[in-house]
Amino acid sequence: MKQSYPVLPLRDIVVFPHMIVPLFVGRDKSVAALEAAMADDKEIFLVAQLDPAEDDPGREDLYDTGVSAEVLQLLKLPDGTVRVLVAGKERGSLVTMEEGGAFLTATVAPIDDDAVEGTEIQALMRSVVDQFENYAKLNRKLPAETAVQLAELEDASRLADAVAANIAVKVAEKQSLLVETNPMKRLEMVFAFMEGELGVLQVEKKIRSRVKRQMEKTQREYYLNEQLKAIQRELGNEGEEGDGDEIAELTQKIATLKLSKEARTKAQAELKKLKTMAPMSAEATVVRNYLDVLLGLPWGKKSKLKKDIAEAQGVLDEDHYALEKVKDRIVEYLAVQARTNKLKGPILCLVGPPGVGKTSLGKSIAKATGREFIRQSLGGVRDEAEIRGHRRTYIGSLPGKIVSNLKKAGTSNPLFLLDEIDKLGQDFRGDPASALLEVLDPEQNNKFNDHYLEIDIDLSDVMFVCTANSLNLPQPLLDRMEIIRLEGYTEDEKLEIAKGHLIAKQIEAHGLKDGEFVLTDEGLRQLIQKYTREAGVRTLEREIARLARKALRKILEGKAESVTITPENLAEFAGVPKYRHELGEEENQIGAVTGLAWTEVGGELLTIESVTVPGKGAIKTTGKLGDVMKESVEAAFSFVKARSPAYGIKPSLLQRKDIHVHLPEGAVPKDGPSAGIGLVTAIVSTLTGIAVRKDIAMTGEVTLRGRVLPIGGLKEKLLAAMRGGIKTVLIPDENQKDLAEIPQNIRDALEIVPVKHVDEVLRLALTEPLAPIDWTEHDELAVQPPAAASGLGDPLHH
Repeated sequence: MKQSYPVLPLRDIVVFPHMIVPLFVGRDKSVAALEAAMADDKEIFLVAQLDPAEDDPGREDLYDTGVSAEVLQLLKLPDGTVRVLVAGKERGSLVTMEEGGAFLTATVAPIDDDAVEGTEIQALMRSVVDQFENYAKLNRKLPAETAVQLAELEDASRLADAVAANIAVKVAEKQSLLVETNPMKRLEMVFAFMEGELGVLQVEKKIRSRVKRQMEKTQREYYLNEQLKAIQRELGNEGEEGDGDEIAELTQKIATLKLSKEARTKAQAELKKLKTMAPMSAEATVVRNYLDVLLGLPWGKKSKLKKDIAEAQGVLDEDHYALEKVKDRIVEYLAVQARTNKLKGPILCLVGPPGVGKTSLGKSIAKATGREFIRQSLGGVRDEAEIRGHRRTYIGSLPGKIVSNLKKAGTSNPLFLLDEIDKLGQDFRGDPASALLEVLDPEQNNKFNDHYLEIDIDLSDVMFVCTANSLNLPQPLLDRMEIIRLEGYTEDEKLEIAKGHLIAKQIEAHGLKDGEFVLTDEGLRQLIQKYTREAGVRTLEREIARLARKALRKILEGKAESVTITPENLAEFAGVPKYRHELGEEENQIGAVTGLAWTEVGGELLTIESVTVPGKGAIKTTGKLGDVMKESVEAAFSFVKARSPAYGIKPSLLQRKDIHVHLPEGAVPKDGPSAGIGLVTAIVSTLTGIAVRKDIAMTGEVTLRGRVLPIGGLKEKLLAAMRGGIKTVLIPDENQKDLAEIPQNIRDALEIVPVKHVDEVLRLALTEPLAPIDWTEHDELAVQPPAAASGLGDPLHH
C-alpha cells in the first residue's frame, strides 16, 4: 500500500532495514523534512543521492529504491546542524515526488523480500557468518561483538542486510544490495564483496606488521644507541656533544662525499663489517684505518686553476732568472688549458745539475697554475710498495706515497713533484721505477690501483713534475716524460740571481738591516769566479751566507756600522781563493791538452797529459778511466800510428817508445766517448815535441779514419770553458745546430770553431804546423836491428 513520506536525501551512505544509524543533517530542506516527520508520525523516507556533491537534489538526482525509517531521536546542535538517530524499517520504491514545498515529499510503494527456504540458504548463511568473522578480525573499525550479534540472526534477509551495512564497500555497491529483493542472491553478493575486501585487508595487515616491526627495530636501535652513548660518556670516550658516535660520522661521510661508484660500494661494505666487530678488536682497527684513508681522499675536490697567461709569466719571471725554455713550456700548457679546459696534466722531467733550481721551479709552477704543491723525494726508494702501497693482509700496512700525498694535498689536481727520480733503487722487494710507469702514463693513470685501497684512483688531473741529475733511467720511464734540460747558469746569470734573490734572502735570514751589508757587483763577480765552480748556485749561496755572518759579527762587536764587500777586501771575509780563474794552463805545454767533460754537476775542464817512455810501442793509461774512454785511447793511438808520417812522426819511434796517457784527479772516475780528439792531440804533441796552445779546449770523439763525431752536453762544456778562461773551443761540426740554444753571451765570450777532421784540430791546437816526412819500406828496414846469422853464431874478430 502506497504511503506519503517526507524525503531525507543521503550523501555517501545507504541505510538498510532494521539498522539504527546516526545521521548529521545540515541542509534546510532536510531539517524541514525531519521536523515535519517529528510533527506527524516520526516516519521518513531515506534515499541515497546519485551525486553526493549536489546540495539541492531533485527526483533525477536520487536512486529509485530507499528505506522507510522511524526517527528515534533528534538533537539540534549550536552550529545549526541536527543530529538524528533513525531506524530502518522496510524497503520502498519511490513512485512520485513533490519538490515545490519547504521539503521533499514522496509517494512510496513498499517492497517485500522473496521467500527462501531450504538447506542451501542455511549453508550460505553459515558461510557468510564465518566469512564475516574473518573480515571482522582484520577490520579494526568493527566492534568485536558485531560478529557475535550477526551469528544470532536466523532470518536470511536480515542477515544479508546486517552484513551489507557493516562492510566497507562503495555506495553504488551497497545500493545494489538494497535493490536486490532475493535474500539468497543478496547473501551471495555480500559474500563476494567480503572476499574481495579480505584480500585488501590481508595486504594492509602485512604492511602494518612490517611497519610495526620496522618501528620497533628503529626504536630498539635508538634505545641501544642511547645506552651505548651513555656508557661511552661514563667511560670518558665521548664529549657532551656526541663526538664519539664514530659509526654515524662515517655513515654521514659516505653519504655526503662525492665517491666513485666503486669507492662507495667498498666503503659501505667495510662500514657494514665494522658495525659487526668488537670496537677494540684488531680487525676493527684495520677497517677503521682503511675507511679513514678512503674517506680522507679529495673526492671531487679541485683547486681553481689560474688561466691568466700574463700573470703566470710574471710569477715565473719573478721567482726565476733565465730558464726561458722551461717557462715557455709552462705558459704553453696554460694557454692550451685556458682554451680547452680539458687538458690532461703534462708529465715534465727537469734534468740538470744540483743547485740550478729544479725543485724551486716546481714550486713556482704550482704557484703560477694555482695548484697545491706536493713534493716526494724518491732518492733511495727501493720498495715497490712505497709507490703502490702494501696489501692489507700485512700488519702495519699503509697506502703508497702517491695516495698518502694526494690525501695530504686535499685536492685531486695538485702539482706532484717527484724529486730525484734518477736515484730510485731496485732490490728483491720490487722495482719502484716500474711501478711509476703506471703513475706517469696519461693513458693509464686515470685508473691507478693502490694495493692498500684496492680501488681505482683517478690521477689524470694531477700535474706531475720529475727532477733528475742525469737521464740514467729505464727507457720505458723516459718515454713517458717530456724532458726539459736545465744545463746550468753562466757567470752573468749567477750575478743576476745573486742580486735578485740570494743576497736579499741571506740579509733577511741573518737579521741584517738595510744598508748594513752591501756586496758590490765587482765583489760578487770575484766571489763567483774564485770561490765557486759549479753549475748551480748552492755554493754561491753558502759563500754569501758566510760573508753575511762575518759582517754581522763585525757590526755586533762595534767594529763597523756597515760592511761593504769589494774585490779588495773579499779575501778578508771569504778567506783564501779556492779556484784559479783565467786559463786552464798557465803556458803552452807539450803533451798537455785541455779537454771538456760533462758530469752530473755540470761541465768541467779535463786536462789530458801524455809522455813517452822507452819501451816497445805500447800505450798505458792511468786516472781511473772507464771502458769507453780506454777504447777511445786505443782508437786514438791506432789512428796516430796509421798517420804518423803525415804528422812528421817516424814509425820507428813508435816501436822504441811507450806512451803513457794520464788524466789527473785519479780518484775521480772518468768515462765517455767525447775525449777522442783531445787524446789524439796529446799523443801527436808528445811524439812531435810541438806544444799545445794553452787557451784552447776541445771536445769530440774520433774515428779510425780521423772523422770528428758529435757529442752531448755542449752547453755545460762551453760554460766550463768560459769559467776556466778558455778563449777558443773546438767542437764537432755536427754540433753546430746546438749553438742556437746556447745563450748569446757565451757565444760572444768564446771563439767556437766547428771541426770535421782531426787534421783541422791539430792545425788549430798546436803552436807550430806539422811537417810531413817521407817514409818508405827501405827506411823501415834500415832502422831494424841486424838479424843473427842462423846456426853459425857470432863471427870472430881478431
